[in-house]
Amino acid sequence: MSVFKKFAGQTLIYGISTIFSRLFNFILTPIFTRTYPAAAYGILTKMFSYASLINAILALGMETTYFRYLNKHEDQKQMVYNNTFFAVFGISVMFLITGLVFTDPITHFIVNESTASFEDQKLYVQIFIWLLFIDAITLIPFAKLRADNRPYKYSLLKFINIFLFVAFNLIFIYVIPALLEAKIGVDFFGSWYREKWIGYVFISNIIASVVTFLLLIPEFLQLELKFDKRLFKNMLGYSWPILVANLSFIINENLDKILLDKYSTETQVGIYGAVCKIAIFMSIFNTAFRLGAEPFFFSYAKKENAKQTYAIILEYFVIALALLLVGLVANIEILKYFISRDKANIAEYWSGLPAVPYLLLGYVCLGIYMNLSVWYRLSDQTKFGLYISLIGAFITITFNIILIPKYGYMASAWVSLATYSSMMIISYVLGQKYYPIPYKLKSISLYLISSIIIVWISFYVLDRNIYYGNLLFLMYAGFIYYLERHNLKKLIRS
Repeated sequence: MSVFKKFAGQTLIYGISTIFSRLFNFILTPIFTRTYPAAAYGILTKMFSYASLINAILALGMETTYFRYLNKHEDQKQMVYNNTFFAVFGISVMFLITGLVFTDPITHFIVNESTASFEDQKLYVQIFIWLLFIDAITLIPFAKLRADNRPYKYSLLKFINIFLFVAFNLIFIYVIPALLEAKIGVDFFGSWYREKWIGYVFISNIIASVVTFLLLIPEFLQLELKFDKRLFKNMLGYSWPILVANLSFIINENLDKILLDKYSTETQVGIYGAVCKIAIFMSIFNTAFRLGAEPFFFSYAKKENAKQTYAIILEYFVIALALLLVGLVANIEILKYFISRDKANIAEYWSGLPAVPYLLLGYVCLGIYMNLSVWYRLSDQTKFGLYISLIGAFITITFNIILIPKYGYMASAWVSLATYSSMMIISYVLGQKYYPIPYKLKSISLYLISSIIIVWISFYVLDRNIYYGNLLFLMYAGFIYYLERHNLKKLIRS
C-alpha cells in the first residue's frame, strides 16, 4: 500500500468517527437553542470556553511530545508512555484538589450577570473540575491508541462518548418531561428534576467521560510505576513551548467568547456561540486531519522523500478545504436551521449569520497552519510554535478588547480570521527558512484566492441563494478536477 493511501485510510477512519461524533453533537444545537434562551446558552458557551483553556494547561503539551519521543527513542516506548502519563496525572491531581478547595472564589470570578443563581453556577464549576480531571488523565491513553495504529478502537471510544452525551441530554430534555406528563415515575423524578435546567448538559458530559474512562482501563493497566527523570527533563524541554503554544491557540479559539461575555452581553455570547456551530464542519475536517497526520508525520520523518510527501499532502489538504469552504457557504440557508428552529428565537440567532464566512475562512487558515507546523515539531524547534502562538494571542486579545464594545460578535469573527491568517503566513515564512519544504505556493494560492472570491459572490452578490451557490460549487469542483486530473490519477495508481 502506498504511503498516501495508508495516510488517507487512517485519516478517513478518524474522519468518519469525528464526523459522526460532531454531527451527533451538532444535532443538539437546535435542541439547546429551542430549549434555552440565548442568555442561558451563553452560560454553556462560556463554561466550555474556560474548560478549553484549562484543558490545554493540564495536557502540558505532552500529547505531541509523546509522538515525538516515540520516534526519537524507539527502544524506550514504555518509559515514554509512563513519563507522559504521570506528568499529566500529577498536574491534574493538583488541579482537582485546588479547584475543589477554591470553588467559591472561582465561581465568583466566572459569574457575570446571569440567568442562573450563584449556587447553580457553583455546581457547574464543581462538575467541570471533575470533568476536566477525567478528560486530562485519558489524554495519553487515547494518544497511545493512535500511536499503536488502532484508529478503530480510538474512534469507537470517541463515538461512545458523544453518543452518551447526546443520549442523556435527550433524556433530560424530552424523555423525563414526557414521563412526568404521563404521570410515570412522578415520585422519583418529581423530587429532583428541574425542567429546562442547563445543568443537565454538564451532568450528561461527565457521565459520558466517566464511561469513557472505564473503557480505557486496559490502556491504564499497561502503565508501569516507573519514571525516568532524565528522560522527562528532556521531554519537558520539548513540551513546555508546545504547552504555551497550545494555550495560546486555545486563547485564540475561545477567548473571543469570554471577552464577549466581559465586554458585551450573554445574549451576544449565545448568538455567536450558536453561529460558530456552522463552522463546526470545517473544524471536523481539521480535527480529522490532525488525528491522522500527527502520528504519520513523526513516523515518516526519517524517510528520504519526507519533505516532498508533506508538500503533496498540504496541496491536496488545501484543495479539500477550499471545496468545503465553498460548499458550506453555498448551503448556509439550509445549515442555518440547525442553529434554531424555534420561531420565537429564529431572528435572534440568525442575526449572527454574517459572521459565518469569516469564521469558516479563519478555520481554513487554521487548518493550513496546523499542517505547516510540522516544520518546528520535527526539527525540535518548538520555541517557534510558542512565538507564533503568542503573536496570535496578542492579536486576539488586543483587537477583541478594542473592537467588541463597538461591533459585538462580528468583531470576534474578524479578529479570528486575522489571527489565524497571520499565524499561517508567519509559520510559512519561518518554516521555509529553518526547515524548507517544497510547497507548491502558486497552486495553493490559486485555490485559496479563487475559493474566497466564489464565497464572496455566493454570500453577498447572490444573497445566499442555494441554487446559484451550488451551481458555482459544482463549477468550481469541475475546475479543480480539470487542473488536477493527471496528478490525482498518479496518486491513485501509486
